Amino acid sequence: METAKPAMLELQEIHKSFGSVDVLKGISAQIAKGELLTFVGPSGCGKTTLLRIVGGFTTATSGRVILDGEDISTLPPNMRNTKMVFQSYALFPHMTVAKNIGFGLKLQKWPQKKIDARVEELLALVHLEGLGGRSIDRLSGGQQQRVALARALALEPKVLLLDEPLSNLDANLRVVMREEIRNIQERLQVTTIFVTHDQYEAMSISDRLLVLHQGVIQQIGSPVDIYERPANEFIAGFVGYVNFLDGRVESVQNSSDSVWIATEFGRVELDHHQKEIAPGDHVLMVIRPETVSLSPWNGTESQNSFHGTVQSQMYAGNLAKYTVKFGQKEMVIDHYNPMGSRKYGKNERVNVTIPRNVHVLKRHA
Repeated sequence: METAKPAMLELQEIHKSFGSVDVLKGISAQIAKGELLTFVGPSGCGKTTLLRIVGGFTTATSGRVILDGEDISTLPPNMRNTKMVFQSYALFPHMTVAKNIGFGLKLQKWPQKKIDARVEELLALVHLEGLGGRSIDRLSGGQQQRVALARALALEPKVLLLDEPLSNLDANLRVVMREEIRNIQERLQVTTIFVTHDQYEAMSISDRLLVLHQGVIQQIGSPVDIYERPANEFIAGFVGYVNFLDGRVESVQNSSDSVWIATEFGRVELDHHQKEIAPGDHVLMVIRPETVSLSPWNGTESQNSFHGTVQSQMYAGNLAKYTVKFGQKEMVIDHYNPMGSRKYGKNERVNVTIPRNVHVLKRHA
């Protein structure tokens, strides 16, 4: 059994108000040593404010920030063993790459020889060998991002803070730099908090996600947990596209690990893996587009299968996306790698089959 890593950072009941507006409402979380945790949520949810509180750039209204067992809540940024990479990078334009990276080392009064050696080590780490003498304005966006990362890592902080560091890059470079950041983080095993509003980015880079909405933690978990087992309707809809289907639990059969749910289109049998679900409960099925299968309409409906009509279809090479209507409801269905497979046209009648492993949310009165 894998032993849980000790916490490097702990947030205890963090509250933050700006005037009468409560931005953060009692945030508590632990970040393990060597973990990459991403704060993610829609604009205005409080994720950047929370990151700035960790870094000491914003003061919490109440609550504590504990770093490696020490309460750093009242310490200024330069007295915390954390380093921030800002969205704008905040590089010094009048300095060379090497002087930018070594700036913090010089403030700490390192000997110049030691600074030079450390800068060369960091240039190699971020793949900027030979560019130490170049001015900042002669670097590409991706290179500037690497310099900002190297500068933040120079003094080996206990926690690295990344505030939407990829937002100024084009789509292709974002993918490259996302992989670079993750590789460096894993190699150094530096505890890292990453902030983004991009759900895909958060899913692909993180050990765990902390999802915020209206200043409240909605769920903390691995990318798999968040996507496949969302805690509520907001999470399900925020992380990826989802089809919702209402129903009522008819029966639970523990012997066969099955739960029967009545919907307006017929009965559905699902795997029973959520013990809080009981007969009579009103539920919401969380159906991801890629989990639903399509087949030609054959005049009959089978288990977990309903007939509908294709309302629209889009072919994008590696993906065929369909919108199918049955009754008054529409469902989006994604068919990946459709080359050589059956294509369905507009107004064609089809069978829609829902898998047994659909996640179910209990509706509360």
